[in-house]
Formats: sequence, C-alpha cells, structure tokens
Amino acid sequence: MGTELRFGYADTSFGQLHYAEQGEGPTLLLLHQTPRSWDEFRELMPLLAGEYRVLAMDMVGFGASAKLPAPQTIELYARGACELLDALGVQHAAVLGHHTGAAVALEMAVTAGERVVALLLSSCPWTDERYRGNHAAAGGVDRAERNESGTHLRTLWDLRRPYYPAPVAGLLDRFIRDALAFGVDPAEGHRACARYRMEDRIGAVTAPVLLIGAEKDPFSMPNLPVLSDRLVAARSVRRAVVDNGTVALLEREASAVASVVRDFLASAEITWPDVNTVEPVH
Repeated sequence: MGTELRFGYADTSFGQLHYAEQGEGPTLLLLHQTPRSWDEFRELMPLLAGEYRVLAMDMVGFGASAKLPAPQTIELYARGACELLDALGVQHAAVLGHHTGAAVALEMAVTAGERVVALLLSSCPWTDERYRGNHAAAGGVDRAERNESGTHLRTLWDLRRPYYPAPVAGLLDRFIRDALAFGVDPAEGHRACARYRMEDRIGAVTAPVLLIGAEKDPFSMPNLPVLSDRLVAARSVRRAVVDNGTVALLEREASAVASVVRDFLASAEITWPDVNTVEPVH
C-alpha cells in the first residue's frame, strides 16, 4: 500500500462506514470532532503514514458514513469505531480523538480496553453534571436552523469564526461542507457529549494516555488538570500543549501534533502486540 491515501467503506451493523487510510505498520485510528469527518486529519495523516497504518474514519452519523437517528450517544459512536476495526481486521490500535472524538476514544478505551494500546485525547471535553446542564438543550456552537433563505449558512460560519485562526476561508469551507453533509445535524454530536457521563467512565481507563492541549482553545484547555486527576487507573498520563493551537489544531498545527504523537507512541510504556491484524469480518 505504501503511503498512498486510499478510501473505503466497511460493512457494520450500522451500515457502511467510510474511512481514509494511509501508510503501513501498527494501526493508529483517528476520530474527528463534531460535525467534521476524516477530512479533519488531511494534514496529519501523511506526517504519520511513514510509521503507522493511519485510519481516519467518518464516525457513524457523520460524513459519508451511515447515519444515526437522534438521540445519538458517545457509546454508539464508540461501538461504530470498534465495528470498523473489526471489519478491517484490526485487533489492536492506538486511538487519537479530537474534541467529540476524544470522548469517543475514551469510551473505546473503557469498553474495548484490550484492543486500545494507547489513548491520545486531543482537546478533550470534560462532560460532568455542570457540562450537561450547560449544553444538553442548546447543542453547542453549531446550532443553526435550516431555512429557505440560507441564513443558516452564515450562522454556522459566524459561530465558528471566533475560534479559527486567520485566514479562515479554507478551514471554514471544509467545516461547512461537513456540517451540511446528508443526514448530519451539526449540533447533535455536541448533545451526545452532553449526554455522556464521563465522570463515571474515566476511572476505568487503563491504557497509557497522552493529553494534547491547544493553547488557544478556550473550550478544552481548562480540562487538562481535571482529566489528568481523574485518569487514576491509566498506566501513565502525559501532557503536551501545542503553542498557538486552536479548535483547528489538527489542520493548522499538524506538524507539532505529529511530533508529540510520534514521541508518545515510541515511548517505553506503549506495548504493541506482535500481531496487529486478523482476518476481516465478512
């Protein structure tokens, strides 16, 4: 396969899940934020494909993957990610999630801990009772009612604009495309986060953890201390803060993210099984 970027669909109980794949070696699964797709990792994938088989999926309910009715949950997203690995014959993987994807990665490390060799939480939310109270109804930053005049397009753009570094047009074009994908409610993933009882789950994570912070991301940077304190059973917990990182951390600071990911996955506390793949499920 080499380092060519390839696309595919995997059959699961949800329907077909779409993914991008690049590189060879131990598997690194990438999980995007709401309401993005694999495209959030377009810049990061080639930087890691020389050492890893990098899989970036459209989580169930997003992008070109099978859609989910509301109410959606982090648990369902995690099950979809595990079923993708099953369908592709991947027995063990490191899992990196960004924002909503980080909550999904954490849930995977709890429910399928034997297959998650390392957990990388990028700009991870902390979804406790206070978070649920503040976010459950509103749906977060991406709430815009579709209408015939098209003003929802400008609403989506303006809601995100303060959190993206200039120049923004290219980044927000990509965001808008994902937010308008067929069957996607751009706010539902935020509601799924608000439904998730992370405080009841995080203490069961046993994998080595890297907490990646984006210096200028107001939503996630305050969460690093509490996440670190609550990861009581993790084999190890490291932190890395990317200077000038924003909500668009993975697009704008891909080189810095790749560096901290590479260093962490090469560290002594990460044990990669000798055999990483089994026959795909048909």
